[in-house]
Amino acid sequence: MSAPAQESIWKDLGPSIEERVAVGTRELRICRPAESERLLDHPEVRKAFAADEYMPYWADLWPAARMLAEAILHEPWPAGRQALEIGCGLGLPGVAALAAGLRVTFSDYDPCALHFAAENARLNGFRDFDTLRLDWRTPPPGLQAGILLASDLVYEIRNVAPLVAFLKVVLAPEGLCLLTDQDRVSSKALREALQAGGLPFTTRTMWTTGPDGRKLRGTLYRIARTG
Repeated sequence: MSAPAQESIWKDLGPSIEERVAVGTRELRICRPAESERLLDHPEVRKAFAADEYMPYWADLWPAARMLAEAILHEPWPAGRQALEIGCGLGLPGVAALAAGLRVTFSDYDPCALHFAAENARLNGFRDFDTLRLDWRTPPPGLQAGILLASDLVYEIRNVAPLVAFLKVVLAPEGLCLLTDQDRVSSKALREALQAGGLPFTTRTMWTTGPDGRKLRGTLYRIARTG
């Protein structure tokens, strides 16, 4: 995965906007670029897209992230467990996990995303968390997590195989991955790849309300590694 030279676009991100996001009975504060579409025309982003079809998806708050945040807050987590959010973007699910008592590492390949995720954690009053620049297509040796959190990572079929390979390597034995998807075309391929990879999973329909008030449907995957 090829990301742009982020230090060269900080000054071009433009203004930020703070959004108050209702997650179950809680309200979380999320700061994001007010004009995310302006990133698409940045020369560094264009260069990264030409190299590997990179897109700055991190700059928007996607429905699947809202779904995952709500699922996280409904889980009976043991206090202090470590969780790794992959492809964290703005970090809403990770912030929800912090609110649920988990210790969280926000990970993303894009340093801009990690900056916003960390700022959003602090905006909600949290200081005890970590960030990790991570390309989940090529995880570093020895990386393991008992809890993995992921939302909207299979927006393209080409992401399915490397994601399942990542889960098989990084998800610890007896670990749990919560993954949400907005029922994209690639969801069928995801289910087939999980079955072929020996990763048991269950699914549950999720609903969220978009910024325009529309009800949006998706799926929560509970993916296990039993050995």
